[in-house]
Amino acid sequence: MTKHGSHQSPTLKSLSARQWAKIAAVVAAAGLVVSAGIVSQRFYQSDGTASSTSTVSAFSATDSAASRSASRGALGSADKNTTYVTVTINGDSRVVLGEKDDMTTVKDVLETGNITLEPDDTVTPSLKSKVDESTVITIERAGAQLETTDTPIAFNEVRKETADLPQGQEKVETEGENGVMETTSLVTRAGDKVVSSNVFASWVKKAPVDKVILVGTGTTSSSTSSSGSDANLGTTTPAGEIQSWAHDYLLSNGYTESDFTAASFIIQHESGWSPTATNPSSGAYGLAQALPGSKMAVAGADWQTNYQTQFKWFVMYCNQRYGSITGAYNYWLANKSY
Repeated sequence: MTKHGSHQSPTLKSLSARQWAKIAAVVAAAGLVVSAGIVSQRFYQSDGTASSTSTVSAFSATDSAASRSASRGALGSADKNTTYVTVTINGDSRVVLGEKDDMTTVKDVLETGNITLEPDDTVTPSLKSKVDESTVITIERAGAQLETTDTPIAFNEVRKETADLPQGQEKVETEGENGVMETTSLVTRAGDKVVSSNVFASWVKKAPVDKVILVGTGTTSSSTSSSGSDANLGTTTPAGEIQSWAHDYLLSNGYTESDFTAASFIIQHESGWSPTATNPSSGAYGLAQALPGSKMAVAGADWQTNYQTQFKWFVMYCNQRYGSITGAYNYWLANKSY
């Protein structure tokens, strides 16, 4: 792929082993990986209906939170400034991960985690109370229940050239299959009517499978490279507004179709292209599952809601840590994380 100038070294290669050991202890104590794994970096007010589905024990379509998140925090701030606080809402726990200077009080933690309080919520300790890594913030919301819904994640169509077929002939190598995004909401009802539905977590329960179409070239020149090379990644057709923008952004900045194919594959598995996707056990957030999500502030102050800012951070991260987007893709294939 095209090299994009000199790459600045990340300021943080990973969270320290000591910090991850502490986080792992909190996760184990709170039981975050059992049942549906109800943990979120995003908790915001919305309206609509919700229906109940059975919970599952898995919490991601990829690897464990700790193994992939240790490297995901590489851009943004110094290791010594990373901290966490446990929050429970109606008995279910989550970890809010952020910068130590930004999380000194209960109010700071709720703001960092985008936790929206309702007027009748009970919060312990008080909003002005000081916090540290042993603090557990408890929120009780009367009359609310946790409900889950599954929504499809569209698969992409990838076209790959091959010399094994005559010129112009096409063959479906892999049939496409939609993925599944599970969303857990804290729902308040008045009888059968939904009064409010607050998204508590949203994550990739099952990654989509791309539809791969082989396109014949009738020559040997198109398939001389190895299976892991850029040439064999193929051309991915964008699905939806976010992917279309990401595709155009890459090509207009000197990247290739292979780069978009690699980016699409990673993001499909990490977040299903959802800007508000969350990691149920660590608080990793957004398209690229940055951990904490505030790392993406280096790409823009609107990182929580702007998919363009999140994607730019993703490109920056791949270039700085792996030398290229396809480098991150090859690492992901080998490790099921990046």
